[in-house]
Order: sequence, then structure tokens, then C-alpha cells
Amino acid sequence: MSVDVPGPPLPHLPAPWRLRPASVSEDLERLVRWMRAPHVAEFWKQAWPEDRWRAELERQLAGTHSLPCMLERDGVALAYLELYRVARDRLAGHYAQRPHDLGVHVAIGELGGTGRGLGRSLLRAVAEGLLAADPDCTRVVAEPDSRNAPSLRAFSAAGFRAVGAINLPDKAATLFVYPRSEKDLP
Repeated sequence: MSVDVPGPPLPHLPAPWRLRPASVSEDLERLVRWMRAPHVAEFWKQAWPEDRWRAELERQLAGTHSLPCMLERDGVALAYLELYRVARDRLAGHYAQRPHDLGVHVAIGELGGTGRGLGRSLLRAVAEGLLAADPDCTRVVAEPDSRNAPSLRAFSAAGFRAVGAINLPDKAATLFVYPRSEKDLP
């Protein structure tokens, strides 16, 4: 599959959401704390030290595979997201992807931000924003760990469709697709 497509775009989200590229200087400490939180660490498996996260953010920000982002609601940081091009990701080849498919990883960092419908709202806003930001993209995908029941519920409630199970090197996942139209489902 050709990967001759631009990196993932930064979508514009409607209020009260704001999505911005993660900043090493502004967000590193918060990100490290979030990744160590039990509800995130269990599924992300990236409770890394600060220097490793610094290198990871710098690598992502310099490339075209993924874009690390901070999501705010009413000016309060709520979640860390990675927007990515499936064609450049380990997910490539696990389903019949298209060159412009975009993916999203999400971690709601503050435990108080989970279980209140925020995940559903932010996932729908991000999916719609990505489709608007890249007219050639016909679907946004996600592959949460199949054991992560809150995440599975949030993606379903946001309008993502579960289309099958996939096995990745570090997890058994459920592939979700947010299609531009019904004909865009794999």
C-alpha cells in the first residue's frame, strides 16, 4: 500500500473542545502522570519515565505517522490523543485499509473525566473533525483493547462501528470504524 499521503491533519473541533499538538515543554509532566494512572497504564502499557516520553513526543512531532495531541474541554486538559495514518501504522494490513484512513488512540487522563459520557462526545467530535479536515479520508478507525469495556462502550456510543477482532503484537483488539457513509465500512 502506498503511503504517499500527508501526515494526519489537526482537526478543528467545536466548542467546548479544543485539540492542539502536544507540547514537550507544556504537557510532558501531565502526560507522564496520566500514563502512570492505573486506568490508563493497564491498556496503554506506556508508564514510561519522562525522558522516554520526551523522546517519543519529539519523534512523533517530527514525523508524518502520528500527531500527539492534547484535548481540552472548556480550557481544562482532559485527554491525550494520537492521530495517525493507518497506512504508516502497525494496524496496516489488519483490514482492507484505504490510503487516507485515519486512526485515533485516546487516553482520558483524569479518572474523574471517565464514565460521564465525555469519551463518547470527544470521540464523535474528533471523528467528525478528522473527516472534515481531510476530504479524501472516508473513515476513522480505532483499535482499543478488547478487554477495555469502558473504551468499547465509548466508541460504540460515539457512532463508531465494531467491525471485527484483530490481533496485534501486544493485545487482542476490536476494530472500530467511523465511516463517512455506509458504503465506507470495510
